[in-house]
Amino acid sequence: MNPGILSAALAYTIWGLFPLYFKQLASVAPTDVLVHRIIWSLVFVVIVLSMRRHWSWLRDVARSPRILGAFTLSALLLSGNWLTYIWSVNNGHIVDASLGYFITPLVNVLLGYTVLHERLRPAQWVAVGLAAAGVLWLAIQGGQFPWIAIVLACTFGGYGLLRKIAALGALEGLALETMILAPPALAVLAWAAAHGGNHFPAESGLVTALLVGIGPVTAVPLLLFAAGARRIRMTTLGLLQYIGPTIQFVLGVWLYNEAFSGSRVVGFMLIWAALAIYSIESLLQGGGAPSRTAVLEPE
Repeated sequence: MNPGILSAALAYTIWGLFPLYFKQLASVAPTDVLVHRIIWSLVFVVIVLSMRRHWSWLRDVARSPRILGAFTLSALLLSGNWLTYIWSVNNGHIVDASLGYFITPLVNVLLGYTVLHERLRPAQWVAVGLAAAGVLWLAIQGGQFPWIAIVLACTFGGYGLLRKIAALGALEGLALETMILAPPALAVLAWAAAHGGNHFPAESGLVTALLVGIGPVTAVPLLLFAAGARRIRMTTLGLLQYIGPTIQFVLGVWLYNEAFSGSRVVGFMLIWAALAIYSIESLLQGGGAPSRTAVLEPE
């Protein structure tokens, strides 16, 4: 198999299996999981960067308030996405979370149109319209706006857009984002310790290990994705990105028995039809000049 395809497919598979990991942390408050994810991700990437002796990029950051400002915004979007995802997994909304990542490619297309002024082809407009109809159907039939999916798609799409046009690579960018988020994360831990709310190390050794392991679990698929993305065409990467939400959807319905019937099926079918049109149209384009927002860099 093409090593680029293997790397990218493995990255998306790991992201798809994330619910299995985060479900084991259900006893920990989502905000605490987020704080540990920030801190241990920073520890992991610092170790990797130190082993590679790769710190020269910090000089560019120090000289450019624009880079620092852009990554501050991307860090806020990333933390919002992480917190929403952690909460949704541990509150029985894995299917809703998968929906967010199913519609993210179409959010990317809209961002390309509105922010980067890219022209959309007719089939792309059809795909966006069908997806919008699916979301509207879910909102009307479900009696509430599918906020989990929309928040995940918009934060992930906005984050990806910023990272796509950013001046740093995947590893350096994650390091800078976690450096920005680390002070408030440490402040939360200090406040919890001062008020008797510090539960780390946890009573369970497994939970403690999982909280520490969340650093490499976050960073490793990112590095696999970056390695794969450099070696394969954008259209191929665009098709591989559905591995993650598909695995999440299967886990939510068949392993965790989340509700999926009736009106929800109709809404998902509209969105899946939109994705089919989008994917087929991308393939027929034959890998010409790829849209800068066709596939955005996940975390």
